[in-house]
Order: sequence, then structure tokens, then C-alpha cells
Amino acid sequence: MANESHNEAWLVENGGRGCGGPKGSSKEMRPGRTAHNMSSSSLRKKSDLALVSKVPCGSLRRLLANLQEVVLGTKLAVLFLAIPLAVVAEVYSFGRPWVFALSLLGLTPLAERVSFLTEQIAFYTGPTVGGLLNATCGNATELIIAIFALSQHKIEVVKYSLLGSVLSNLLLVLGTSLLCGGLANLRKEQKYDRRQADVNSLLLLLALLCHLLPMLLRCAGAGSAVSTVDATLNLSRASSVVMLAAYVVYIFFQLVTHRQLFEAQDSDEEDDTASGEEAVIGFWSGFVWLVGMTLVIALLSEYVVNTIEAASTSWGLSVSFLSIILLPIVGNAAEHAGAVIFAFKNKLDISLGVALGSATQIAMFVVPLCVVVAWIMGIKMDLNFNLLETGSLALSIIVTAFTLQDGTSHYMKGLVLLLCYVVIAACFFVLRTPLTDQSNMNNVELKLPTEAVFRA
Repeated sequence: MANESHNEAWLVENGGRGCGGPKGSSKEMRPGRTAHNMSSSSLRKKSDLALVSKVPCGSLRRLLANLQEVVLGTKLAVLFLAIPLAVVAEVYSFGRPWVFALSLLGLTPLAERVSFLTEQIAFYTGPTVGGLLNATCGNATELIIAIFALSQHKIEVVKYSLLGSVLSNLLLVLGTSLLCGGLANLRKEQKYDRRQADVNSLLLLLALLCHLLPMLLRCAGAGSAVSTVDATLNLSRASSVVMLAAYVVYIFFQLVTHRQLFEAQDSDEEDDTASGEEAVIGFWSGFVWLVGMTLVIALLSEYVVNTIEAASTSWGLSVSFLSIILLPIVGNAAEHAGAVIFAFKNKLDISLGVALGSATQIAMFVVPLCVVVAWIMGIKMDLNFNLLETGSLALSIIVTAFTLQDGTSHYMKGLVLLLCYVVIAACFFVLRTPLTDQSNMNNVELKLPTEAVFRA
């Protein structure tokens, strides 16, 4: 009771109640919690502010309370140590592979904290603005890495990392969740709401069409490579605009007209997710922390992009394997772990919302946005992800759609998805495709032989 009174007093002092406080202090008005929020909250821990509340200086007390809530309020707090270590390794040139590895570890808790901060801000802005924040910041790590890679004309790294995020969510995260959930609930009937899965599957198929057509157009026009390259680029840009428009409609569908399909239902069981029912930091504190976290993500993303080729050479692993397999696994480890935890609890709607929601956000928002940003920057990035990569994407989407068509689950479905991911990972492990320098290719006419079109 003493801890609760201290927490209550701190919230009152920092604008957590009363005038200017969060909207929705009652259960009826509080923002609906999405699967991403619920998944991230599974890795959070409650902070005991009893000691902090005894600090006499008000400004120092608020600072320490924010530090405890934001930095120490996650079970992954120990990984924050990797951030200063990555900076030190970069400044003192300890080795670029070390910078790459430490930067990846540092990105892991940051992704979870961004989700926490957007949820906190949503208590003050309301569910609609909060949902928009979650829709745009949910995959901030991938987007920032992609933009830094684009600025250095590393188009292959952009395509590989975004493709890897989609494959990871559809096969690794969803497969592990269904496998673990099936094994942990062998004697229980596992069901989920098919409607959300159907919407995401349709959008993923639309994204697949937008990836297939540029590749097929390039293959069909093999005899005139230069004109085909321009046509493929123009088609990719037009398709990207269509995809972004579809994503805007999807957000309206998700937040307004069919909001009930995407809200995670609160459980009657006592668990740590109940901590998300009240704001624990003020609006401006949350906003400042969100900006700060984004800047740190940008710094570490720059380190990752600058050192990925050195790490590839040092570790004997291809850049395609590091980008498609390693980057998504480490960068989204917190969110992925949350999906698996809820699968153990037989809450498959949350696990599916995390996996399919992230895959849809990458495919329908981040990928076309990168094409548009590259267009603005004068960089020729298209949606042709090459034959092997596009084929892997197509089969992954189709297998996932078939897996989720009946609204029930068991461990065999998860095992098949997981094995599909293992096979794809093995394929990119043995693939050795050198990166091409795109910085001097924007104004150069490409003359590709027919046999090389499939790897154009």
C-alpha cells in the first residue's frame, strides 16, 4: 500500500491525473491496446518508486523517476550497456565487427522502449493519434536503418533487411509462436479470430503483386535492358504510391471502422500487462524520451550500415545472410519474445497480431516509403527484389495464408513454418552475392545480357 501511495503521489505531481492528465483514465475511455502493445508489455516490469519519491529536489525526483520507468522498466535493461560500448568501440576503433555486434544488441531494448513510449503518449492524445503513432513508429528501427543505407546508396542492404523483416515475422515469429503455443496447450483447443488474419493476408498478397510485376517486367523486356530498367523503376514508383494509399485506408480501417478486430482483449488473469492501464510518465517527458530514443536508434543504425560489410568479411557470412536473417532477429527480439510468451498463454490473437501486423507494416508502408524517399533523393530503387528473394517472399506469404485459413492452430503448423524459415536461411547462408556500388550508377546506362537479367 505504501508503494501505491508513493506512485499515486508521483503521478499527480507529474500530470498523471487531473487537468492536463491522460485521456481515458477510466476503462471505457482508455486507449484500446493493440497486439503490439500487449506483446511489448510482456517484457516490462513494474518500477518501485518508493525510494525515488524521497528525493527532496522536485526536478531531480522527476528525472530519476523517468530514468527508472524508461531505462529500468524493461527486462532487457542490461542490453542498454551495449549502447555506450558501441560508441566507445567506434570512437577508439576497436574493430568494426565489434561495432556491428554491439550496435545490434543496443537496438534490441530500444525497439521495445519506443513501443512503450508511444503507448504512454497515447494516454494523453487518445486512441486515434496513439494508433497512428504505433502504426508509424512500430518498425522505426527498420525504417531508420533503411534510410541510412539509402543515403549511402546501399540499395541491396535496404532490400535485404526489409525482406528479412517480413520473412522473420511470417515464418520465424509466427512459426515459433504456434509451435510453442501448441506444445504448451496440447489438451486445449487453440482458436483465433480469422478476420484480422484475412485482412493482413490480403494486404500481403497485394504487396507481393507489386513486387512480382517489376521483376516479371524486367524479365519480359530482357532484349532492351535500358528501357526495361526505366519502365521497371516507373512501375515500382507507381506501385509504391498505390501501396501507401492502401496502407492509409488500412489504418483508417484499423483505427475507426473496424477497430474491434485489432484491439487485444484484456485477460481476467493477473499478469504484468495490466501495468499498461495507467500512464506512468508525463506527456512531454514521453515525447522527449521518444525523440531521444529515435536519435540513439539513428546513431546505432548508422553504425550497423557502415560496418555490415566489415562484419560480413570478418565472420565469413554473406551480407545477404546478415541482412535477411541476423538483423531482423536481433532488432525485433523483444517484440518477437512477447509474441511467443502470449502463445504459451494460448492468446494466439495477440501473437498473430504481432507477426502479421509487423509484416504488413513493413510490406505496405516501410518498403514503398523507402522507394518514394529514394525517388526524392534521386536514387533509383525499385521493387524488383530479384528472383530468389521474391520467390522466397511469395512462398512465405502463400504458406502463411494456407496455415491460417481455418481459424485453429496446433504445433504442427508452427513446425512447418519454422522449418520453411530454416530452409530459406540455409539458402541465403550459402548464397554469396557481392554488393554493387550504386553511388555512380544513377546516370549510367545498364547493358545486361539476357542470362543476367534474373540477377539484375
